[in-house]
Amino acid sequence: MTEDVLISTDGRVGRISLNRPKAIHALNLGMCEAMIAALVTWRDDDAVEAVIIDHSEGRGFCAGGDIRMLAESGAKDGVEARAFFHTEYRLNHLLFTYAKPVVAFMDGITMGGGVGISQPAKYRVATEHTRFAMPETGIGLFPDVGGGWYLPRLEGRVGVFLALTGARLDGAECLALGLATHYLPSEKLAEAKERIAAHPDRIGGILGELSVTAPPAAITQHLDKINRLFASDTYEDILAALEADGGEWAAKELAALHSKSPQTCKVALRQLKEGGAMHDFAAQMTQEYAIGARVVQMHDFIEGVRALIIDKDNSPKWDPPTPEAVTDDWIDAIFAPLPENEKWAPLS
Repeated sequence: MTEDVLISTDGRVGRISLNRPKAIHALNLGMCEAMIAALVTWRDDDAVEAVIIDHSEGRGFCAGGDIRMLAESGAKDGVEARAFFHTEYRLNHLLFTYAKPVVAFMDGITMGGGVGISQPAKYRVATEHTRFAMPETGIGLFPDVGGGWYLPRLEGRVGVFLALTGARLDGAECLALGLATHYLPSEKLAEAKERIAAHPDRIGGILGELSVTAPPAAITQHLDKINRLFASDTYEDILAALEADGGEWAAKELAALHSKSPQTCKVALRQLKEGGAMHDFAAQMTQEYAIGARVVQMHDFIEGVRALIIDKDNSPKWDPPTPEAVTDDWIDAIFAPLPENEKWAPLS
């Protein structure tokens, strides 16, 4: 058992508390395995009526996955990275299909892998501390853990905007967009958890009673621009639309996109387009695993991690260097299904 996640039962609920505060609770393989084991055990345990996922301490719920390990593995044979993705995506799928209600407390930083374990939950609680993002395009990865399912199902083109720019949302914005179901002040979380443990049959009512009116959601004033300027599924069209707009907001978002991996941005656009049309979450995870198995060994991911996380010079040299240089054939190869014996599959 790993100490990086605390597993317990409290009253009539199972408790999963992420416990890697120095890494803002970023997920590693052992954490994913421990969470799966607990969820599978509780699935058939009548004494456990609901599940709470939160974090033990510190400023974030979950900052993502173990990016350094992924990059180090990708630079070698990629075996460890693929094993992590395979298990993490099984956890994401298990949560998505879980029969008992799950409550995720997205208090603080909720990014990447943290999105993957909170979005499948029936109840998703945001607070004044919530900072939600899928920032993968900045390191040459892609919005995985089900991002291809959740993002295209948001209002208009918001999902595409979030996937490409890695924009950060606060708790009020998460509530407004449906990424959160409730908005609670952080000082009410302990009471919420205590009451849910005692009355797991009343989760919705308890969260409703403790909810407060969220501040205005800043992103809503930009929705018309997002829907207009991010309307295309072709990356070059989006860049051209932002450039032609000439406004301050468009210029800021264009500058953000110019710092991202062109390969990843094209991957994300196709991922969201195809994911939005999928009817089965397992099919989405199968595709994301095929993408991840390849991307983790490609230049842009290893270079992105070097530039933003290891050397921190923030000047990655992307290759292919421009959107035009990332051909359809290049993207097709990333999306090609894996051989049968290498494909991802959900837990039986």
